[in-house]
Amino acid sequence: MPVIIASKNRFKGTVNIPSLNTEVTVIEITGAVDDYLIEGYIDLSALQSGDKVIVREYIAVDGMNYRIFLNAPFSYPVDEPVIRLHTKTLLYDNKFKVTIEQIEGTPPRSFPFAFIQEIMGIA
Repeated sequence: MPVIIASKNRFKGTVNIPSLNTEVTVIEITGAVDDYLIEGYIDLSALQSGDKVIVREYIAVDGMNYRIFLNAPFSYPVDEPVIRLHTKTLLYDNKFKVTIEQIEGTPPRSFPFAFIQEIMGIA
C-alpha cells in the first residue's frame, strides 16, 4: 500500500524570550489522527554579542513522557543562523515539542520559526 500525505498543518510565528533561564515552547504537538512527519526551522539571527540560547527537541515515544531528543547550544555569532530541525517520523500518539531558552545575554529576544506537520494516510 502506498503511503500518502493525507493532510498538513503549518505552524509559523515568532517566539519571544521574556527573561534569562526561561524555557519557552516554540511548538508542541500532542498527537494526530494518524502517524505523522514533522520538521521545521528557527531563525537565530536576532542573537547579539554575549547571547547564548539552547534549542531543545522533546519526543514522548510512549505518548506521555517527554524525553530530550536534542539539546543544542548556540552562541553569537552564529555563522548560519537559520537552523533546521530535521524530519521526524512519529506515531499518531507520540508527542513532539521544541523549546528555546536564553541562558546568557540581554533578553528580550525574538526568533521567527516555521514548522510543517504532515499527516500520513494510505492511498
